[in-house]
Order: sequence, then C-alpha cells, then structure tokens
Amino acid sequence: MTTQALATAEGLVNAPLIHKGKVRELYDLGEHLLIVVTDRISAFDYVLDPPVPGKGSVLNGLSAYWFEQTAGLQENHVVHTDAALLGDVLKDPEKLAGRIMVCRKAKRVDIECVVRGYITGGGWRQYQSSGEVNGIPLAQGLRKNAKLEQPIFTPAGKNDVGHDEDIPFEEMARRVGAELAEALRERSLKLYEFGRDYCAKRGIILADCKFEFGLIDGEIILIDELFTPDSSRFWAEENYKLDVEIDSMDKEPVRAYLAESDWDKNSPPPSLPAEVVAATTARYRDIARRLTE
Repeated sequence: MTTQALATAEGLVNAPLIHKGKVRELYDLGEHLLIVVTDRISAFDYVLDPPVPGKGSVLNGLSAYWFEQTAGLQENHVVHTDAALLGDVLKDPEKLAGRIMVCRKAKRVDIECVVRGYITGGGWRQYQSSGEVNGIPLAQGLRKNAKLEQPIFTPAGKNDVGHDEDIPFEEMARRVGAELAEALRERSLKLYEFGRDYCAKRGIILADCKFEFGLIDGEIILIDELFTPDSSRFWAEENYKLDVEIDSMDKEPVRAYLAESDWDKNSPPPSLPAEVVAATTARYRDIARRLTE
C-alpha cells in the first residue's frame, strides 16, 4: 500500500470533474463514472489537514471486495477497478492505482439506508429522549451498545451540505414511493445481515452501517461504498462493553485528538499531529487486514 498521501486527483485525470466530496471525486467518462478515493479525512463536517496516507486505498479496496462478495445478493455499479485499463484518462496510473473505481451511471436515490444492529451513537441519543429510533418504538430499559433483538432500518434524507436528516420510514415512502421504500428496506436488511455474519467470523461486530442505492433503467443498484470504516461502525469483539463509548475501528484517533483540543468546531480545525495521522493509517490498515485476509 502506498505511503504517499493523495489529497486530490485533480490534474491527474483527463476527464471533467463533476463532484468533489469530502473524500471521493467523481469524473465523467461519458458512459461511465470514474470514482477516485483520496486520502482526505473529515470530522464534524470539516476536511482535515493533512490527509491520511493509504486511507483511500483501504476504502476503495474494501468497497471493491464487498461489492464482489455481495454481487449475488444485490447488483452493484462496479465495472472495474484497474487503473491500467483507463489508458490516457489517467496522467499517472501508478499514483492512482488502487484508488479508482469505474462505475455505471445511476440515478441516486436521495436516502441514506441505515441499518442498526446495536443501540449506539445517534440511535442511542434518539432512544434516550423518546424510547424510539426513527419512529420505531423499542423495548424499555435498553442499555447503551445493547444488541437489538432484530436489526432495524432507520433511513436518513440525504443533504449534500451539513448533516443528513433522520426520518421515519413513512416519510421515506412519501419521498420515494412506497414500493421503492419497501424494496430498499428489504435489501438493506439482507446486506446488513450478510455483513454482520461475515464480520462475526473474524471477531468483529458490525454495529451499524449505511448503504446508498441508485436506479438504472428502473433497476435498483447498490452504489457509492460498502462496509468501509467510513460507512460502517466496526467494533472489535474484545472491546465490546455495555454503557461505555466503544473505541470503533476507524478514525477514532482523529476524533479523540479533536475532542481533547480546544477547537470550537465552528472554525477551521487544527492540523493533525504526525502521530495521530500515523495511528489513523494503522487503524484503517488493521480493519482491512482483519476483514479480507
């Protein structure tokens, strides 16, 4: 895996840039899309500096791995991940190798399809205040991080700026139609159950995760990323406890550093120290190793 951080692919791709997210950049190849996964890292809606070497390769590699593993369960948008096949589209194929995914174009469904198998994070905060999560009543007396009797589907309306909006399933159905909403719920729960069971065999708990879907000629297609540390909450089984904040297997060193700093979360964040960057790189590599080796 590369040790050289990639902050952006702009200037390295001979194709129009059509979207620059916090981590991913989308380029228009005509019939297809080119997704480049950079090493940028974000927290609290800010992109931080410097980027984390190898992070993009881990995210792209994990997504490619999971898309292949789940292809029989749910059709996805992947065409290939081989930089060498792109010819002169890439000015420096070696620099972008392992970071690219060529995909079919799909019309994005503007809903984050979130599945929770454990009551934690934002779901726990909802439960504390109302006894419900996204309008779903849960049993009384649940403890933080408790495993739910059955996984629950808790969608969010996508916002390109700011936080996504937790919504009840009924609101999702109103926005996208009842038939599509039911299909996305069913597929999301099946994907979660697949990922959960797979991770359990490797000593990892898949606490919750999110999926994105699109439509191609009316067919539902899984898009974006899949079961990565940026889209899923992974816990090492050996760290699992109730009633505590479990150290998740992702960018926790970054969150911990920012929480201990005097940053007000409303102004540009401080630069990340070298030891925090190195610790975060190690986290991403470790989860990739545990999931795929």
